[in-house]
Amino acid sequence: MVSKHNNKIGKQCLYSITALCVFRGSYKRRTCKHCKRCVSSLPSAESHIESAGHTCDLRDAAEYQSPAEVANLVAQNPPYDAALAIHLFRAGRLLLDIQLPFGVIFGGTDINEDVKVEQKRVVMEQVLLKARGLMQKSASYGGIRKFAVAFTDKLKEEAELFLVPQTSKIVVQPQGIKTEVSEKFCWTEFLRSSGVSWEHVDELRVFLLVCGLRRVKDPLYLVDVFSEWHCENPRNVLVIIGPKMDPVITVKVEAVVKRTAGVFLAQERSQQELHAAMKRCFAVVNSSISEGMSAAILEAMDLEVPVLARNIPGNAAVVQHEFTGLLYSSPQEFVHQSQRLLSDPELRKGVVRNGKLYVEEHHGLNQERKIYRQLVDTLH
Repeated sequence: MVSKHNNKIGKQCLYSITALCVFRGSYKRRTCKHCKRCVSSLPSAESHIESAGHTCDLRDAAEYQSPAEVANLVAQNPPYDAALAIHLFRAGRLLLDIQLPFGVIFGGTDINEDVKVEQKRVVMEQVLLKARGLMQKSASYGGIRKFAVAFTDKLKEEAELFLVPQTSKIVVQPQGIKTEVSEKFCWTEFLRSSGVSWEHVDELRVFLLVCGLRRVKDPLYLVDVFSEWHCENPRNVLVIIGPKMDPVITVKVEAVVKRTAGVFLAQERSQQELHAAMKRCFAVVNSSISEGMSAAILEAMDLEVPVLARNIPGNAAVVQHEFTGLLYSSPQEFVHQSQRLLSDPELRKGVVRNGKLYVEEHHGLNQERKIYRQLVDTLH
């Protein structure tokens, strides 16, 4: 995200947008005004920054092939003043040729997965070193002219372990969550358009797997076992919904779903429609191999819907087993925990109540807004 001076408001603009240019490395569930793709790895970030008087220009990192292209972009008139990259590798690599202060928000996949690939790890180190170099290059910058944000303490520790230690000030700031349900959403139409045929849809127990179709989300992890369970009780169905991010994985998912009983693939919806679908489902499911901090899990909690999440560090950081949700370590355990949720109303009520309270206490927008405003001010 990069920023420009805005004569109208008289403040410098920062972030991956036009004035503060913000580059997002991955997208889901919201529409970018430039490319019309569905986006939202951190849906509230630009609103926080713009509410402080900055102008933000959101850019899709996938539209740029090299750091040189971005260097040309930020040199336009009026010039940008700063940049913010969301995802250290996919977006951060594009900032290597710019001569602007910038911040980086770790996405999860960068720290959990990309660090395992030496070529990517080296690039991410260069991004952090670049941030430090910009700080040292000009005394006029003053103070800390860069920052990095991790969603959890675990991500911060991993970043410090696998990347260059103390190259930037890593701030831990959990994602802020806000949900909005579409009033025009039709549950029956949603299920029918997804291929679910059932005369009385209210009789169904719909498990909604919200994920982008890419390897790290492992969308087929539960398919075989869930299908077996569905054959025993046809009222239990699994609906997968999310953006088609990896063409190879997408083709595979579409093929498997087509021949698998009880498992369906829904078309991508707006964020408000997705929240409405989440609100109506029996439980929201996460099957990821790794996570930074799953927005879908937090949104489900906020919507007072039970969560069944794969037991990985990123999920365990927000889901306390049997308190704010249920964790599972295998497809078979997923079915077991789902059966508990079906047969124990008190367990269901408890995780729903505690999940809602947890999100309200730890993932409010006000604290997130305060922190991002302070961080952006350090780039001036």
